[in-house]
Amino acid sequence: MNFEQIVKMPHDRIGVLVGKGGEVKSRVEEQCLVTLSVDSETGDIHVASAGDVSSTEPFKAVNIITAIARGFSPQRAFRLLDEDTMLEVIDLREYVGKSRRALTRIRGRIIGFNGKSRRLIEELTGAYVSVYGHTAAIIGTVGETRSASDAVKKLASGSAHRSVYKNLQKARTQAKLDRLKLWEE
Repeated sequence: MNFEQIVKMPHDRIGVLVGKGGEVKSRVEEQCLVTLSVDSETGDIHVASAGDVSSTEPFKAVNIITAIARGFSPQRAFRLLDEDTMLEVIDLREYVGKSRRALTRIRGRIIGFNGKSRRLIEELTGAYVSVYGHTAAIIGTVGETRSASDAVKKLASGSAHRSVYKNLQKARTQAKLDRLKLWEE
């Protein structure tokens, strides 16, 4: 069964997907066994696999392309090749409506002064966070993504930074305790 899908990409991110000398595009094609066709005028990326979907990785290719489109570097996006890693994209317009000023404020809350808030979320969860346009995207394992997603959603909803960090610290401590219990058994 063949796989075909078109992924939209902002024009300013197409160069990142292609990479220097086409190296990023080639790596996606080699790792996921797909072919990519890039239309730089419309921003459409056509993902196709000729083989059986179970023997190729077209869904991972789509996730990698989406991650790059949402502001991640290719190095961070390639973490999605790991079996237990996922991508979550949160539309911040759900929290602010159509107001551009409110969207800018929410993005600022998530990123923080000099990127401090985003960096703390990444450090406390182990996930990667990117805020681009009207979305916040997260790459990590299921647990990491859930924790980071909760933090981003709470910040977007207006929760105090202190309480969000406190909850992340509790979740991190609990995860460490759970890992220790596995060793004891």
